[in-house]
Amino acid sequence: MNNRDRALAVLRYQPYDRLPLVHFGFLHETLELWRRQGYITAEETNAWDETPEEDSVAEKLGFDFGWQTMFGPSSDIFPFFERKVEATLPDGSEHVRNGHGVLHVNRPGAGSIHAEMDHLLKDRRSWEEHFKPRLQWTPDRVNRTTVRTGSGRIRFDGGGLELLASGERTRPLGLYCGSLYGLFRNWVGIEATCYMLVDDEPLFDEIINTIADLCCRNVEFALASGAKFDFAHFWEDICFKNGPLVSPSVFAQKVGPHYKRITTLCRKHGIDVISLDCDGWIDALLPVWLENGVNTMFPIECGTWNASIAPWREKYGRGLLGVGGLNKRVFSRDKAAVDAEVERLRPLVDLGGYLPCPDHRLPEDCKFDLVRHYCDRMRGIFG
Repeated sequence: MNNRDRALAVLRYQPYDRLPLVHFGFLHETLELWRRQGYITAEETNAWDETPEEDSVAEKLGFDFGWQTMFGPSSDIFPFFERKVEATLPDGSEHVRNGHGVLHVNRPGAGSIHAEMDHLLKDRRSWEEHFKPRLQWTPDRVNRTTVRTGSGRIRFDGGGLELLASGERTRPLGLYCGSLYGLFRNWVGIEATCYMLVDDEPLFDEIINTIADLCCRNVEFALASGAKFDFAHFWEDICFKNGPLVSPSVFAQKVGPHYKRITTLCRKHGIDVISLDCDGWIDALLPVWLENGVNTMFPIECGTWNASIAPWREKYGRGLLGVGGLNKRVFSRDKAAVDAEVERLRPLVDLGGYLPCPDHRLPEDCKFDLVRHYCDRMRGIFG
């Protein structure tokens, strides 16, 4: 079996010769630190995903491959707005208008999410003038597309869809189906989405429907080409540590049916693993996704709420699959912490339909030897 066979066998409750060990990439700061410590080369430090150099880093650690390589049709606005610095403050902070028309504060050295000050998309006028024209479908959104890789980077796939028709590959390849609500939240802001639902529900609906139609046409075009995909995937990031950033009932009514359209189409083309990326405490939205055809959760964030596939599986059954749930914080501690995490994961792997994986890219406090120790322990237990 190759790693593609192994990963799909795990997610389909089928026999496999050994558990594939998967990662989700590394922050550049982490690679730079490991270079200074002598673990990797300068070439490996600057590697893009799925290059021989990045595979070399994974191999040195003991991982088999990076998770979530996807063919990614563009479902975002096109073209993006020009990035513009609108003000520079005495402390060096900048007010920057980004590609989504969002004005945010860019502080020197800040590594967290930028504070948002203003949004270009406010009402029907700004929607029809600036955004709706940028959300029209053309075949170029799929034909001139990219392959998105596990470390969050994007590389161009010069060959296009025709190279994917054979389905011959050694690691899973997904079809990116877009974002049905998360991008809308990015463009408008959390507070404004709530007001819009009350102040101008027809506009709220039109924006959601326009995004969904674009995503659906991308998926239709990609699947009609004959390209073979191993899984389908959505991105949202619409939860935080205490729950959703959108009412579950609103999400079910306004967005749920669009998920159903796309997941039904994917299953007609033989794609039975349909995953979704939503950070935060997602439990209140899980029923909506499951009822509308999404069956695989990635990530499964340990977070402050200790998420795990075990209670979800107990509640929803074997139809719920998962990738993630490895607490990467143990890589900053010691071997005892890593060993305890491996023991915590053992019964979860035994459930089937679950692949342990760090939920996000490994940060710079992760110790190279501890990550390698994890891979050695997992390989010793699961082959």
